[in-house]
Amino acid sequence: MTQTIMEQEALQTAVVIKQQLINNVEIVRNLGKELRSRAPSMVMIIGRGSSDHAGVFAKYLIEIEAGVPVCAAAPSVVSVYGKTLKLKHALVLIISQSGRSPDILAQAEMAKASGAFTVALVNDETSPLAQLVDVVLPLGAGEELSVAATKSYLSTLSALLQMTAYWTQNDELIAALDTLPKLLDIAAQAPSQLTNEKLNGVKNLVVLGRGLGYGITKEIALKLKEVASIHAEAFSSAEFLHGPVTLVEQKLTIIDCHVDDESASSHHAQISEVTCRGADVIGLHQVADGVHPRLAPLLVLQRFYLDVAKVAVGRGFNPDQPLGLKKVTRTL
Repeated sequence: MTQTIMEQEALQTAVVIKQQLINNVEIVRNLGKELRSRAPSMVMIIGRGSSDHAGVFAKYLIEIEAGVPVCAAAPSVVSVYGKTLKLKHALVLIISQSGRSPDILAQAEMAKASGAFTVALVNDETSPLAQLVDVVLPLGAGEELSVAATKSYLSTLSALLQMTAYWTQNDELIAALDTLPKLLDIAAQAPSQLTNEKLNGVKNLVVLGRGLGYGITKEIALKLKEVASIHAEAFSSAEFLHGPVTLVEQKLTIIDCHVDDESASSHHAQISEVTCRGADVIGLHQVADGVHPRLAPLLVLQRFYLDVAKVAVGRGFNPDQPLGLKKVTRTL
């Protein structure tokens, strides 16, 4: 039974993304042509919170598909330290649901003034951010009442996928995107993977993924903290073996974020390693076979959002209104 606004909005994702992909075709077609003409030497991504986590997914996606190095911005370099960066040949992607946080706006203004080509992925097309960039790529998620983002986050990932597919003229990925709404529905109807029974007594855990799978682990860890009050940290499964693996000796709970892409075999080996060391492993997976590997992480998240809302309720928390949080966070 759907109890929360968070679940209701997560279940809207397939419809939202289906319409978004249709509405944005001309935008991404023209944007792809512009990016091929400009041939940016680097990509900088500006974002906070979930938007910054979407940037981790974008880093893997763009570096794998377009071969262009990607870095994350430090917004306080501009808003607090007052510095200007040399971005003349850069593509700068600004990711924001509201488009109103002062530090994000300051970084975007600096980037444009420095000669960067600026693109905003934003849900509020009337926002100050949308007015100052070169191109707006609308998320089209509509109003989101739950403080915990679901459909807006997944629509950010789908927008990044569509933009990159048209930029690189990847016909296979373009065609695969047409299947995404149906696949999201399949994930939404699949059995739960994360339950209160599996998390009974757990107060701390680690989320592991690899490649594009790692690209969504930070969002998973954030939601566990945000709505279920479980302290969770995200690591690349490869990076975890370089030191943090010693935590496993304390009978650590690990969430295995598995996607079927080029990283699957190495990630599986690393999960086997921590299992052998005594970790309690909970598996999250993409629920459908034969999925284009760039789409797979979105299916994991779709199922997770529904599960974590129920986990939160079972622990006595309201995932729609986490204590101390607001929908729009304005930082300097």
